[in-house]
Amino acid sequence: MAEKVTDRVLRLMKKPANIRNIAICAHIDHGKTTFSDNLLAGAGMISEELAGQQLALDFHADEQERGITIDAANVSMVHDVDGDEYLINLIDTPGHIDFGGDVTRAMRAVDGAIVLVDAVEGIMPQTETVLRQALRELVKPVLFINKVDRLIKEVKLTPEQMYERFVKIITAVNKFIEGVAPQEYKGKWQVNVQDGSVAFGSAFHKWALSFPFMQKNNITFKDVINAYTEERHKELAKKAPLHNVVLNIVARHHPDPVVSQAYRVPRIWHGDHDSDVGKSLINCNPEGPVAFVVTKIVIDKHAGLVAAGRLFSGTLNQGQEVYMIAAKQKVRIQQVNIYKGAQRIQVDGVPAGNIVGIVGLKDAFAGETVSSIADIEPFESIKHIFEPVVTKSIDAKSAADLPKLVEILKQVNKEDPTISVQINEETGENIISGMGELHLEIIENRIRTEKGLDVVTSAPIVVYREAVQNKSEEFEGKSPNKHNKFYFIVAPLEDEIYQAIKSGELFEGRIKKSDMDTFRKFEGLGIPMKEARKIREIYKGNLLTDGTRGIVHIGEVIEMVMDGFEQVVDAGVLAREPTIKMKVTLTDTKLHEDTIHRGPAQALPAVRDGIRGAILTAKPVIYEPLQIVQIDAPEEYMGEISKLIQNKRGQLIDMTQEGVMIVVKSKLPVAEMLGLSNDLRSATGGRGNYFVIDQVFEKLPETLRDKIIKQIRNRKGLKEE
Repeated sequence: MAEKVTDRVLRLMKKPANIRNIAICAHIDHGKTTFSDNLLAGAGMISEELAGQQLALDFHADEQERGITIDAANVSMVHDVDGDEYLINLIDTPGHIDFGGDVTRAMRAVDGAIVLVDAVEGIMPQTETVLRQALRELVKPVLFINKVDRLIKEVKLTPEQMYERFVKIITAVNKFIEGVAPQEYKGKWQVNVQDGSVAFGSAFHKWALSFPFMQKNNITFKDVINAYTEERHKELAKKAPLHNVVLNIVARHHPDPVVSQAYRVPRIWHGDHDSDVGKSLINCNPEGPVAFVVTKIVIDKHAGLVAAGRLFSGTLNQGQEVYMIAAKQKVRIQQVNIYKGAQRIQVDGVPAGNIVGIVGLKDAFAGETVSSIADIEPFESIKHIFEPVVTKSIDAKSAADLPKLVEILKQVNKEDPTISVQINEETGENIISGMGELHLEIIENRIRTEKGLDVVTSAPIVVYREAVQNKSEEFEGKSPNKHNKFYFIVAPLEDEIYQAIKSGELFEGRIKKSDMDTFRKFEGLGIPMKEARKIREIYKGNLLTDGTRGIVHIGEVIEMVMDGFEQVVDAGVLAREPTIKMKVTLTDTKLHEDTIHRGPAQALPAVRDGIRGAILTAKPVIYEPLQIVQIDAPEEYMGEISKLIQNKRGQLIDMTQEGVMIVVKSKLPVAEMLGLSNDLRSATGGRGNYFVIDQVFEKLPETLRDKIIKQIRNRKGLKEE
């Protein structure tokens, strides 16, 4: 009797050398979901006829309606390479920039990425973003050039011209890897036709080729072109099935969990690598303590909260008791699941090195560390490249549904941490912030259709940032009982340090005195070691330094100083907007002898007042979010596009012509970008597209400053002054 897929998966889960954890990532519409359908069909999970139409991993109704992937989807399958079986744990990720947070989280769970590139369009802005996210998490890329049929049928290229086109795409990908990858991987992770880490084909027509496969089976470019001119491309899919070629590349070029964790764990876990836990993590030891990272939360109406993620150490069993480190809770695992796309299959236990789903982690969120040890050092938080910049207030249509709305918003925040949710119990205002208009539209739609609650939302609002221009004077904050005093100086943060935080080189969080790695990084950025060791916290692009000397009780109050610092960073002085690029130094403190007189109720107001007072003497300014966008359109619309950019307070950065198309790069304020898709459509007769490349914050023009501050303060119900 043939062995069931589930039994094969369970058997291979215990052989880490034969496990490959991979993600598929690409620009929107380059064919990821059709591609993953092919892999599933090859593994015998869906019928071959339906591959490419079934969209097995787009199982939400809105994904199928819009024809885009919104959520990352997991699946485990078995692949045979020359008689050797491999377990492939695959995650299909979204391509639209608004859902990039799902890509970032998926990268924490995997060790290898298949980067898909459209043969006609080449490497696009979002291809670069997903590749940057992969390299930042030390995930090794391989390349698949898709839609080759378009080169033959639409662009009508000769074999020589096709070869040139492939070389151009491969060179662009390698140049990007060299620019972004950490030093030791720049050369090592380049993709290469000769060694077979590059494949090309057509996911729609279900075939693929790599150089080793072509040599072994004696197939040439000319055969491919002939197959299309003679309408024999179905034979091509029989001769060179896509799943076979691609999964061979995965087995050969992507690392197994034991190999990858040796270099990935030091990057994403900042505990003691020589401790028992550290060694167990680095060696992917199934006998060691449990260390699991949640990368995705799904609320299932039958099972409740399902947390999917990567098990880095130990073995997870049903009924086992574990600790959720950030939530400071002890919980019991109700179910352990493995994935088959939309299906979850319950199993007894899963060893280290695998991607699994767990039921029973009640208050988990994406990025939570789960362990069998209560005081394990948590994994570094999962940080997305872009920040949420578009906001709406959201309300239940019927006042009776308010408690239900608060519950649903908490769920939404767990399911998608790139959505920032603020629930203000006092004013009753609930605010959701996302990556863009489409992101918020999808969330609203799902609250209505999947969660069954009718909601009303405001027009989109833009979230600004506050910063300082000068170094402040020393400012004193007094506690309500007048017995404790804290003195602060605030200054702008150096550009190099801000960029290192933004790029993920410096990790956000509270810094322990023993964290020499972080101090050395600061030293490398030009801060003397003596100064670096005084830095206590990095929070949302801001820095807190303890510049006090000889204060006896500083150890007892420093945590409260950090809490107060975080509260000011979350709501600045001008308009209660978050602050960025600020360096806060605690210079001195006078504390009451008695512990009871220097508790949180006394220390927190003093710290907040001290930092806010210092900011007011440092020339505070408002920064607005801008997005660097690429606009593609036919050349005859050049004038219209320039006019559109000017009308939206934008700056033209670069304009190049590729054949009859122009590619325009510009920097646009997010406040002016609301409704950009419609404006661009009308300006280009529906033939223009835009893609977000990067996000920056720049000082708001003086002429708009007072008007914007007044608007925000009015909206938040604050006094106008």
